[in-house]
Amino acid sequence: MHRFAASLALLLCAATFAQAEIQMKVISYKVGDKTFDGFLAYDDAIKGARPGVVVFHEWWGLNDYAKKRTKMLAEQGYIAFAADMYGDGKFVDHPKDAGEMASKVRANVSEWQKRATAALDVLKKQPQCDPDKLAAIGYCFGGSTALELAYTGANLDAVATFHAALPTPTEEQAKDIKAKVLVCHGADDGFVPQMSIDAFKEKLADAKVDLTFVAFPGAVHSFTVEDAGKHGNPGMQYNQQADEKSWAMLLDLLKAKLQ
Repeated sequence: MHRFAASLALLLCAATFAQAEIQMKVISYKVGDKTFDGFLAYDDAIKGARPGVVVFHEWWGLNDYAKKRTKMLAEQGYIAFAADMYGDGKFVDHPKDAGEMASKVRANVSEWQKRATAALDVLKKQPQCDPDKLAAIGYCFGGSTALELAYTGANLDAVATFHAALPTPTEEQAKDIKAKVLVCHGADDGFVPQMSIDAFKEKLADAKVDLTFVAFPGAVHSFTVEDAGKHGNPGMQYNQQADEKSWAMLLDLLKAKLQ
């Protein structure tokens, strides 16, 4: 009898762990005639709707790094959706190719914003997502994308960017921002001109947007990416301290604004 009870307890324990697995799947969606393949992650042990976070990838495309961050958010109790900004889940590994793809998207701001909005809409439609508690985050090109989404007046509670270029909003766009904005910037990031930082800050200040701007000393571009230096560019390097601190700040922001 005792053996049976012990065995039953082990089975129940195993079942509990199985139920707590992070569920991950690809979701295809359309923007115009083009197909996009995003990546969804959530903890199925959590019952009911929970806050949602849309994640925008670096200029490389929807690669394993973006998916890793999406899963990390799911492990924190959110439902997270990594957008596909290039179509067909495409990603590349060479800076030249990445630059060309990102530039092509940035050249048409209206289309850029449509793609970002479509990804947010996919997230909102998931049964596990509370559509009234939403955030957008992004890395590099993805951080710029999260800002462009905020400029549309999207109903976001929080926006966070990491080592991102900071597109300057118009006066009207800045007034449309509904979210608390967190910018995590490398103080030595040579890819983001000081003039653009100043213009961005000025526009958001004029519109009375709730902005927290953090410049991490010694950090350069891509400071959250462990293999950032693999292409030999000294301006792109991992910084563990900045990575860990910026992630903690993100979690604090999400907790404050979404829970």
